[in-house]
Amino acid sequence: MFHLTLKMIQMLLPDGHIFLEAFSPVYKHAHDFLIAISEPVCRPEFIHEYKLTPYSLYAAVSVGLETKDIIEYLKRLSKTTLDDGVISFISMCTLSYGKVKLLLKHNRYYVESTFPEVLQTLLKDPLVQSCRLKVAEQTDISTGGLIEKMVDKETAPQFGAKPGPSSGNAEKEAPPTEEGVVMVEVPDDITQLYKKFEKEEEEGADDEVDAIAGKGKIRTVCFEVDQSKIEVLQKRCIELEYPLLFEYDFKGDTHNPDIPLDLKPNAILRPYQEKSLRKMFGNGRARSGVIVLPCGAGKTLVGVTSVCTVRKRALVLCNSGVSVEQWKNEFKRWSTADDQLVCRFTSDAKDKPQGCGILITTYSMITHQQKRSWEAEKTMEWLQQQEWGIMAKNYIAKVQCAEVWCPMEAEFYREYLTSSANKKMLLCVMNPNKFRATQYLIRYHERRQDKIIVFSDNVFALKHYAIAMNKPFIYGPTAQAERLQILQNFKYNPKINTIFVSKVADTSFDLPEANVLIQISSHGGSRRQEAQRLGRILRAKKGAVAEEFNAFFYTLVTCDTAEMTFSRKRQRFLINQGYAYKVITELAGMDQEELHYSKKSEIGNLLQQVLSASDQDAEEERIPGEASGRSSVWKKGKGMSSLSGADDSVYMEMRRSSSSNVKHPLFKKFRR
Repeated sequence: MFHLTLKMIQMLLPDGHIFLEAFSPVYKHAHDFLIAISEPVCRPEFIHEYKLTPYSLYAAVSVGLETKDIIEYLKRLSKTTLDDGVISFISMCTLSYGKVKLLLKHNRYYVESTFPEVLQTLLKDPLVQSCRLKVAEQTDISTGGLIEKMVDKETAPQFGAKPGPSSGNAEKEAPPTEEGVVMVEVPDDITQLYKKFEKEEEEGADDEVDAIAGKGKIRTVCFEVDQSKIEVLQKRCIELEYPLLFEYDFKGDTHNPDIPLDLKPNAILRPYQEKSLRKMFGNGRARSGVIVLPCGAGKTLVGVTSVCTVRKRALVLCNSGVSVEQWKNEFKRWSTADDQLVCRFTSDAKDKPQGCGILITTYSMITHQQKRSWEAEKTMEWLQQQEWGIMAKNYIAKVQCAEVWCPMEAEFYREYLTSSANKKMLLCVMNPNKFRATQYLIRYHERRQDKIIVFSDNVFALKHYAIAMNKPFIYGPTAQAERLQILQNFKYNPKINTIFVSKVADTSFDLPEANVLIQISSHGGSRRQEAQRLGRILRAKKGAVAEEFNAFFYTLVTCDTAEMTFSRKRQRFLINQGYAYKVITELAGMDQEELHYSKKSEIGNLLQQVLSASDQDAEEERIPGEASGRSSVWKKGKGMSSLSGADDSVYMEMRRSSSSNVKHPLFKKFRR
């Protein structure tokens, strides 16, 4: 029980949880501030929840926010008085964070700070001292053996060397508005604090200017460290509560040559994309970190722009061959890169790397430990010899999420009650009512000229649905060339408006034309998969009315089965992220359509196909390289009918030796 004094927008509890009113007139100011200092927990329509954590405060300090400003802004915006414990927690977390950096310059690593006393404290630790490389000619006795440098301070960075026009300034000048909110005048003190907060974020944390050196100069001290002991140093600094902020001095890097790469004039960055890049770049350096944007918000363009800004060799790691092709096309679309500058390294495409500046490959190609082909081995040798410079509103669609309830046919439900777990899930997916609902939704949206993606984790169901409806489908074994051909037809051929895909399309499938997604089978209650699949239709739609829903996300669920339990978990996640959700128990007009499996004989034939399917057919698709949750020891549930031999089960005892290499002493004698 917390006893707090009520003041006036957001409420901050003593345990670090913050609740924000989305209908407040100063919501825009408070939202941007909370995103910078805390982690979002839940963001439904009216009340958003955030939490202060040590790492969120560390991230805030790393982009230039100071302790006193964080506390002052929280006091001004909070409805309750700040608890002393919260103030102490903020001060403790931000006191040492952001004061020490690990700088990569000329392919050498330096621990750098604007506070000499901090580095002296670190060097008193024996483990940190052992990681140091001493260079006698560059040290100064007055600074305790540290290297002293003067660094030019820069203002707002230019992204991509040739940036196009942006609406970033317009966004800042425009007053924050929300639909359905009666706007009132924002207090001047909040406006001034917000401007100060924005300014500090843009300028970065390097504001310690030496008065003797003059304006525009930053006095720093540093010492060089052994490259082989970076991980040891990083771990020890975290234990000493001085975590390292990683930076790359790309402007001062004369060892790695610049590559001829600029953004094209048509590459116009949106305000939030510029904001994410401002947090990455500052003072001619690139900070190491993770840029998080919603699916479909343009993360690829942010990546291309960052490479154009650094203008050094870049290594781009993807999770599939399709993603590699898409990244290459995006580089050619948004930048001046050509086929000679961009090189692919996959199992199907091995371009000659000599002379290239951007290498795009997959995780599996880089981490492969077994024997490689001669061509792949030469590419890996070249890759290891190179120095890599970088490793890589109404802006998204308005989505209507719906859960369609599909009753199960009596014949199917009778078998469902007595079947194994895998066969139960297959019966749910192959439910004739679910098939008819899918067919009806596809016809309805195709008449609207929509582009539709149908997802199924079960390959048996995927093939059956697609073949019965005469639609193209993509799953694991589909060849790379065939995948690209299907995707190209889906994008540009007006006759191909629907494709069926398995879980291989959960990530790295760029289909901006798609605006309808139908999910007939999924992986349990996975929130990650739900967010990834929703991202397939979040791209902004051209010519769509902003006030109306212009994308549709359907989840088809068989009633009174395990699917409803899983769906409820996934649905809760979408609601917490602020998406509109509704349940459809009956599709209007479906009875007037001529659909498959409307006759009892057809339903009976389908049931026989499902029951005759093997256990392997009933399982979900497994992606190569995907982590498996299976253990070496497992048990399999059986129905009562299996005990009488109804499913051809046989009880057998088998014994195996603990090692296959154990040989009889007689044979060992002859093998000598």
